[in-house]
Amino acid sequence: MSVEWDEPAIVLETAPYGEGDALIMLLTAGQGTWKGLVRGGNGRGKTALWQPGNLITAGWSARLPEQLGHFTGEMVHPAAALAMDDRLNLAILNAACALAAGSLPEREAAPDIFAGLARLLAGINIPGMALPALVRWELDLLRELGFGLDFSARAVAGDNDQLAYVSPKTGRALSISAAGDWAPRLLKLPAFLLDDVRVTEEDCADGLKLTGHFLARDVFGSRHKPLPPARERLYDLLLERLQDS
Repeated sequence: MSVEWDEPAIVLETAPYGEGDALIMLLTAGQGTWKGLVRGGNGRGKTALWQPGNLITAGWSARLPEQLGHFTGEMVHPAAALAMDDRLNLAILNAACALAAGSLPEREAAPDIFAGLARLLAGINIPGMALPALVRWELDLLRELGFGLDFSARAVAGDNDQLAYVSPKTGRALSISAAGDWAPRLLKLPAFLLDDVRVTEEDCADGLKLTGHFLARDVFGSRHKPLPPARERLYDLLLERLQDS
């Protein structure tokens, strides 16, 4: 008797295991994050498939549900290879995979998070698409984990005002007038998170600072962990690009 499943999956983590095998973490819609072994997965012929960020069709099998079990897989979209030639895209891919691997509970369905991450990775090499997609996906991740931000406030009718800040304590959005003298102490709320407007890398930096604050405090801080280094590196890289431009 054995147990098994087959689903589209995203490779989140891969590590050597024993002589030539690999320990893999995948994300699927129906199974959530799931770990398993790949026989020969650390060998030359299989490493390309099991790179973080790749979208694959995966199968898992084991004799008992609680066992680690084994994965098989076939490539659907080689996001890792497509991101390899662009430093920023590779940093986005690594940050997203690290966040999912470090925050989602194992073996719990996550259809919305999977779908959002799959869309992000499918467009990883499309100019201007992946970075704002990551910020939006991080907001969805916060919401999925029970720490959603509140953008429901509205400016007073007739006022030429708009939501522009978020309280770092409550996660609630504030308009320019409501922020007043407190504005320097608040987190900026980039307009592209509210409306379909042109997005700049500076907007995305503001978005990453916003989501990063709550991910670090509420998601990883509650587990006494730091924000994943890959996520920190992405933000630092973006700041470098803005300083050099």
